[in-house]
Amino acid sequence: MRKRKIWFWVILILLLFLIGSWYSYRYFFHSEIKQEQPVKRVERKNVKLVAVGDSLTYGQGDEEKDGGYVGIIKQKIQNKYKKTTVSTANYGVSGDRSDQILARLNKQKKMQTDLKNADVIVVTVGGNDLMQTLEKDIMMDSQSKIQSSINQAQGTYENKLNQLFTAIRKENQYAPIFVMSIYNPVYTYFPDVVAINDSIKQWNQATEKVTKKYTKMHFVSIYKVMSYGQYQTKEQRQQLIQQEEKVNHGKVKQSQLLSIMGNKDHNLNEYISTEDNFHPNHLGYQHMANQLFRSMVKYDSWEYVRK
Repeated sequence: MRKRKIWFWVILILLLFLIGSWYSYRYFFHSEIKQEQPVKRVERKNVKLVAVGDSLTYGQGDEEKDGGYVGIIKQKIQNKYKKTTVSTANYGVSGDRSDQILARLNKQKKMQTDLKNADVIVVTVGGNDLMQTLEKDIMMDSQSKIQSSINQAQGTYENKLNQLFTAIRKENQYAPIFVMSIYNPVYTYFPDVVAINDSIKQWNQATEKVTKKYTKMHFVSIYKVMSYGQYQTKEQRQQLIQQEEKVNHGKVKQSQLLSIMGNKDHNLNEYISTEDNFHPNHLGYQHMANQLFRSMVKYDSWEYVRK
């Protein structure tokens, strides 16, 4: 009789344990499933895009009225997202370095307000910072001296870039930021001049490195499309190098640069404006906008209401 009672209690305890385990399993299992279900994303009806930067944001060189990538990207967004209306604010100023863009941001209340209300932010920066160094160094005979000067300038540039990005993020913690690279506007004339090509690539690497330190900030490279222009294949570029080696032997003369900049009728790169043979023309800005748009479609949190 005593053994029966013992077995009765053992069986009862086991049943209670199994029942408790089953309910615990259902509770936690279904809770996990519920948590893993994707949150429904609601598309914005109105998107505010704020562009900050230098001449590339301003649209210098574009022969179209109100040109530049800002107007083009607005239309591309509205063409893809049919229910979305895009408004833009353009804070691009030709010739601005990173510290000058920051100075404007610190002073201009309207710029601060627009950044606060932005759903997506685009930045072009770095070209004028590098030009400040290259203008002094490009005629040096010693590649090691040029490299040393670029390395020193890069550290200063990265510090300034950190200050600028921090200031933008202070105004807006949530909007994704797309930072465009710089390019070589005279590549088609001097494709094998290492001092220019390597300096620009190094500068872009510095910008990308700083960009990666910030959340929801994305680096957009326009180097290949804008530097190479219509010479996008390796074979086409090799022909350019062979032609240039015969003429310049891998060196840049100041007279040659001035001659290129002064030619108002033609540029070897069909994406560069003959207005100054430095900035993009309308076709060039279209290619810039294409690169930007690919990145915006990939990182598309700007298109949805934040929950």
